[in-house]
Amino acid sequence: MIEAGNLSVTIAGRSVLQGVDLRLEPGQVTGLVGESGSGKSMTALALIGLLPQGARATGRVTLDGRDLLSLPEDELCRIRGKRIAMIFQEPMTALNPLMTIGDQVAEVIRIHTGADRRTAQAQARDRLDRVGLPGPALSLSLYPHELSGGQRQRVAIAMAIALRPDLLIADEPTTALDVTTQARILDLLRGLVRDEGMALLLITHDLAVTAGIADRVAVMQDGRIVEAGPARTLFRQPRHAYTRELFAASDHQPAAVAAQIGPPLVQVQDAVRDYALPGGWFGTPRHLRAVDHVSLTLHAGESLGLVGPSGCGKSTLTRMILGLDPLQGGQILLDGQPVRAGRMGRDLRAMVQCVFQDPCGGFDPRWRVEDLVAEPFHLTGRPADWRARVTQALAEVGIPRDALRRFPHEFSGGQRQRIAIARALVIRPRLIVLDEAVSALDVRVRAQVLDLLAWLRRDHGLAYLFISHDLSVVRRITDRICIMDQGRIVETGPTGQVMTAPGHPATRQLVAATPRIPAD
Repeated sequence: MIEAGNLSVTIAGRSVLQGVDLRLEPGQVTGLVGESGSGKSMTALALIGLLPQGARATGRVTLDGRDLLSLPEDELCRIRGKRIAMIFQEPMTALNPLMTIGDQVAEVIRIHTGADRRTAQAQARDRLDRVGLPGPALSLSLYPHELSGGQRQRVAIAMAIALRPDLLIADEPTTALDVTTQARILDLLRGLVRDEGMALLLITHDLAVTAGIADRVAVMQDGRIVEAGPARTLFRQPRHAYTRELFAASDHQPAAVAAQIGPPLVQVQDAVRDYALPGGWFGTPRHLRAVDHVSLTLHAGESLGLVGPSGCGKSTLTRMILGLDPLQGGQILLDGQPVRAGRMGRDLRAMVQCVFQDPCGGFDPRWRVEDLVAEPFHLTGRPADWRARVTQALAEVGIPRDALRRFPHEFSGGQRQRIAIARALVIRPRLIVLDEAVSALDVRVRAQVLDLLAWLRRDHGLAYLFISHDLSVVRRITDRICIMDQGRIVETGPTGQVMTAPGHPATRQLVAATPRIPAD
């Protein structure tokens, strides 16, 4: 058993954790939930002795009766990876792009046991097999960039369990994964806890994921655990007001929008997109068909969901609609005009704007907010009243005027997403493409952004193409839904109808894999 007692952390004199008590027992999954900034990740870093520079921890963290907070760094290094291991949210930042997956898993074994390379590689093969990456198809000689997102996450898990640790900490391990891959990863983690007898601390803002896997749940707010108990009891009878607010936000339904549905705005007709692959026999070219004769229509003022597992072709289709990827067949019309990659006029391109999952990835960190929001004016020409229009766009998304001269890093994740929406809105487009625009947000922030999108659609007559792997969100914000699988649209119809009575096996698999909070 690993136990934290009265654990507190200060950074530069500011309190970030206050009196945290947590018991993590073998064979048990503990869910640690709360919003960004509540202290979840800081708790995990304190347990493993990886607090940022300038942080000071008090209280105790005991393992086998030893207080980890009092141990020198060399002893902590012998514990990390062997007794306590961690899975991070984004495996591409945790994996070394210059090392094969076999060498990365074997490295953990060699450092802690002194095993020779051949023995470590054999054990690495066993661990990769255990997490569902069997050979010879998934060779030890592969590099991280040659794997899918779900496969990379499995490699990160294999590294973490290489030496069968007593405690496995998983920090948002499924946030960026589609629901079917997420379900497989959660089943894998549950099986590891059962078979290996380890304790699992699952850190997440997704209450439905927690409900499906956790034995116990602790809810954090402002650096404190405000409520804790058995998962079944806590989900059925939450006592603390903050816990009840999280549950309400998780099931929040935006106000119904009486949108005016107009004529077709986007028409995709028999679209085809191939990618060349290396390694054909005797020089014969090989191709991957990413989009296979896809047809769909999005009307003015309509909200259309595009859903499917990773690799199904959603992103490629979206890039073709935006005029970023060429077609090998078929055509795409935007307001009746053909979309041609690299040959779209400014007026046509200005009809469409995008909001991405991570706004920071699309923001120049050296630019102030007023310049970031004004950036789309390069398509239409910057008008004399551009600053007033930027201020109006920010006001419409709930960002005050005094934000104009601030930088992106000075805002929370939800505020940055609102700024990204303002940037998309400032030139008054007719279509906004929302690519996983709320999947990384906390449940309360997500509810606010969904309300905002519904309001903007009503007031500006916007059409949305909403791309997401989260069916619970798609259900709340879209009129119709298209299910994509292996490059094709396999099912389409009114969102409620498709979700309630899915007809295609791929749709049924997606619906079945979607985590849910128990009704009672």
